[in-house]
Amino acid sequence: MCQLTRRPLFNPQGDADVLARRIINGNTTNLNDFNNMKYAWVSGWYRQAMNNFWIPEEINLSADVRDYPKLSPAERRAFDKILSFLVFLDSIQTANLPSVGEYVTANEVNLCLCIQAFQEAVHSQSYSYMLDTICEPQQRTDVLYQWKNDEHLLRRNTFIGNLYNEFQQNRTPQNFARTLVANFILEGIYFYSGFMFFYNLGRNNKMPGSAQEIRYINRDESTHLWLFRNIIRELQREQPELFTPELTEEYRAMIREGCEQEIAWGCYVIGNDIPGLSTGMITDYIRYLANRRCMDLGFAPLYDGYDTEPPSCSWVSQYSNANLIKTDFFEARSTAYAKSTALVDDL
Repeated sequence: MCQLTRRPLFNPQGDADVLARRIINGNTTNLNDFNNMKYAWVSGWYRQAMNNFWIPEEINLSADVRDYPKLSPAERRAFDKILSFLVFLDSIQTANLPSVGEYVTANEVNLCLCIQAFQEAVHSQSYSYMLDTICEPQQRTDVLYQWKNDEHLLRRNTFIGNLYNEFQQNRTPQNFARTLVANFILEGIYFYSGFMFFYNLGRNNKMPGSAQEIRYINRDESTHLWLFRNIIRELQREQPELFTPELTEEYRAMIREGCEQEIAWGCYVIGNDIPGLSTGMITDYIRYLANRRCMDLGFAPLYDGYDTEPPSCSWVSQYSNANLIKTDFFEARSTAYAKSTALVDDL
């Protein structure tokens, strides 16, 4: 197994040959040349991510201020716990991405990771804006720190957090690959029962501003998922020793664990007490997503009979459609990729 080499900052002896560029263990100059990229998909991703810029405060939450006290106890509980979970995940992503970038020697890919880290920070800002607007200060603090005090929240955060910490403590190529897969799980599975909850509120004419914030976040997370899918695919081609049958099964097991944790979380925090959602819907949808994520990486699916989107959950993808996002509720102009060709969302 090869060793993992940290990317040098100033490297006059770096290789200027684009074709010699590699995801890891390359000899990069760190020169950002937008006209010469080895990984052609980066150009479209970068431009789309730049056009996705948004400001949380541009979304009006006045209706949410009125709606929040009227939510049922089950809805209030789910809202608070899911928000606590999401703000922690995006916070840990913001902190983790630079450590991944330290070992990515394809400078155009590092540009993408920089934009993702910025967007994760915007997401954390969005959650804070939501809490500051609808909650009293003490309640806001209580919600923010539920991830430490709720054993279900702590357990599922620990799964991803330990994988990230393992790479921090032992920076091997294998742990790097595990970290990439952990990012893929977080972006592609871990958020989705929470997204379902907010979209369900929205389709029932509750908390429309919060639902809109989540749609913007969901749009960003979809591009992050696309980014990590492509990084992993490139690594498969360049470092096949990191994707032996045995290691591939380990990565599939990671995706299964992430899926089962997301289902358990959704059943705990949403259950069958919120109109429009059920534990069966959550289970079906998350298993469908897990199969899609496996196939996106060229892995065998995990669950039989979950190859297509469950009909009961078709509204989720409709609600999260990036091209339907508006700048505000009174304007018909879409902010989705106005200046660039839309990236085909094939995940």
